Amino acid sequence: MERRILLDLFPEELGAWLVDQGQPAYRAQQLFAWLHRGTPFAQMHTLPQALRQTLAESCVDLPMSLRQAFPSQKDDTVKFLYALDDQNLVEGVLMRYHYGHSLCVSTQVGCKMGCAFCASTLEGCVRSLSAGEMVAQVVLANRYLGQRGRVGHVVLMGSGEPMDNYDACVRFLRLINHPQGLNLSLRNVSLSTCGLTDGIRRLAQEGLPVTLSVSLHAPNDALRQRIMPVAKAYPMASLMEAVRDYVRRTGRRVVFEYALIDGLNCELSHARELAALLRSLQCHVNLIPLNHVSERDLRPAPPQKIRAFLEELQRLRISATVRREMGADIGGACGQLRRSHLPTQS
Repeated sequence: MERRILLDLFPEELGAWLVDQGQPAYRAQQLFAWLHRGTPFAQMHTLPQALRQTLAESCVDLPMSLRQAFPSQKDDTVKFLYALDDQNLVEGVLMRYHYGHSLCVSTQVGCKMGCAFCASTLEGCVRSLSAGEMVAQVVLANRYLGQRGRVGHVVLMGSGEPMDNYDACVRFLRLINHPQGLNLSLRNVSLSTCGLTDGIRRLAQEGLPVTLSVSLHAPNDALRQRIMPVAKAYPMASLMEAVRDYVRRTGRRVVFEYALIDGLNCELSHARELAALLRSLQCHVNLIPLNHVSERDLRPAPPQKIRAFLEELQRLRISATVRREMGADIGGACGQLRRSHLPTQS
């Protein structure tokens, strides 16, 4: 019998399930709080022993484990390798900033979007994660931190495309925001998409104050389609229309991710074209020095080109910064750590 992942459920859903088991509904508040602290069933001392036994036999408290943590020797970054109950692997990155701890969360095992610069997509998408499996990543990171703090910021920028797992991702956002659980402010959450416009429009109507982050990486359709297959289905005009709708509905600034690739998208002419595309839009451009992926024939832009690109955007009054490189010595880019632990294909 498949055991139920209780981290998928809100208190009222837990209450209905408990009533079906012959238990009082008020136990749901206690159970929900214990689950989001990462407490094993056996240690939930406010619950009756018989209920704890039932939970252990038919349910899952944490649907994954932290197989290994890889602290960086260069900064405060830690790469996590998580093992799911079905033995699939996903990864996360815990980053320390002046404002606290931020966790990069995976939403799928692998990814099917096929972006040319990303390691996550090399084996395709195995399956999507449930909301509870995403919550478990935060819970395990808090357990790892212990007395050193808690995760206060979350970025859905790990393996997978959140908009391709839309319902589970929205449920995850509401779960981590629940006051009886992690109580994490959604203003401290960023959700990254490669540009699935239907999902962007749906998210704009959810009433969730998350920061939308769009993986753009090119200022026009022709160039974007060379590195991002999704651009063929969602051209730039429709993407920008959806982004402008998101800003209008939410009042939130949108972040555009732009990985600078030598010989492809890092010339001053590209910076000017990008500035023209984004002019008058409430946004910020996050320039990313490309992470090297051995299976990809792409090279990062040299530092002088990155600096010139940044200065040109700023000259044209586009808010922009260069992302600080973190965790380079531990395979900080999405998908690199997981791939190194997959069985060798014959």
